[in-house]
Amino acid sequence: FDSATLEVIKNCADREKTWISDELIEAYKNLIKMGNLHSVEVYQENQLVGGLYGVTYKGTFFGESMFSKVTQASKCALIKLIEHLREKNFVLLDVQYQTEHLKMFGAVEIPFDQFEKLLIDAYKVDTDF
Repeated sequence: FDSATLEVIKNCADREKTWISDELIEAYKNLIKMGNLHSVEVYQENQLVGGLYGVTYKGTFFGESMFSKVTQASKCALIKLIEHLREKNFVLLDVQYQTEHLKMFGAVEIPFDQFEKLLIDAYKVDTDF
């Protein structure tokens, strides 16, 4: 975890169309310094081949983006993240929007009022990534 956070972000941004601007990367650097942005890296033969990153606050992990240079690498990162969040007693993993990829790992869409309740509960949990 957190061994190549900026490299993960830059790989996530390296697409034809991206919402991850240079300005946003600068903001992310501040969140890293504050201890509120974390990454999961996947290596193959000492090369970064996949990963994901997100913003944390209390018991919530807000997933931002993921990338994969080899088949299944982002899935490996997600599995490791889920295991880690469970170990650290996180309450909520917000994936922002549903995809078939995320459904395989148990992601479900929930109504806003249920999300709000989970968020309130998660903000009561004082845990570290």
